[in-house]
Amino acid sequence: MEWDLSYLLLGAVAGFMAGMFGIGGGLILVPVLLFLFDLQHFPAEHVMLLALGTSMAAILFTSLSSLRAHHGHGAVNWRVVRNITPGILLGTGMGASLAAYIPTHGLAIFFTLFVYTVAAQILLDIRPHAARELPGAAGLTLTGLFTGCLCSLVSIGGGAIMVPFLVWCNVSIRNAIGTSAAIGFPVAVGGTIGYVVTGMNTTGLPHYSLGFVYLPALFWIVLASMVAAPLGAKATHHLKIGVLRKLFALLLLVLATKLLFKVIAGS
Repeated sequence: MEWDLSYLLLGAVAGFMAGMFGIGGGLILVPVLLFLFDLQHFPAEHVMLLALGTSMAAILFTSLSSLRAHHGHGAVNWRVVRNITPGILLGTGMGASLAAYIPTHGLAIFFTLFVYTVAAQILLDIRPHAARELPGAAGLTLTGLFTGCLCSLVSIGGGAIMVPFLVWCNVSIRNAIGTSAAIGFPVAVGGTIGYVVTGMNTTGLPHYSLGFVYLPALFWIVLASMVAAPLGAKATHHLKIGVLRKLFALLLLVLATKLLFKVIAGS
């Protein structure tokens, strides 16, 4: 029961943050899940992959509600979504397969460096300027391939990558966020399938695991985040988001640094 409550609280925090900022669900879920799995003495060689796979599976559910909300506001460029999805699906599958061959310490360090990059972007308010037009179908497929692979390796829905890319391609910030939210669904589909398939024949996984997805954690995280995400989205209209974004970035830095110290201590 104590672990269920931990997952429930984690899902509420991650869902609220994701609803408020449009990014951050996976960036919070992965390091905290890693700590919780470690406390439960899950096999050390599997905890990072279980954290990544479970986080990606949670995004599968939360991205659906986000997609519907942005589609309802007419903020999704479906041409971009259609053209980028094949690359996304292939890239996420590749990323999940690649993750299974990367040593746990290397995967954790890669994740930490990615989180540091996102946090620095928020703290320094680095935003791309519109400098070009959207690429054609082939260009979007290649973009999806790279994005999907990276998203799968760090278990995110893609907002931290796709929103800046779309803004750089002269898409309005409103449509960039909405389109990125829609792209998050095929990212989560491909990534989840990848982590399930690559973990199916792995021995030593905890009970109630589906590949590298730990189902008890997934259930409680999804339950809480589906309730909390709309509350976070609503809070954006009443709170000083600029200050909260900075605090969110600091939280990411703390989680990433704690993870880095853990990796260094265990090496």
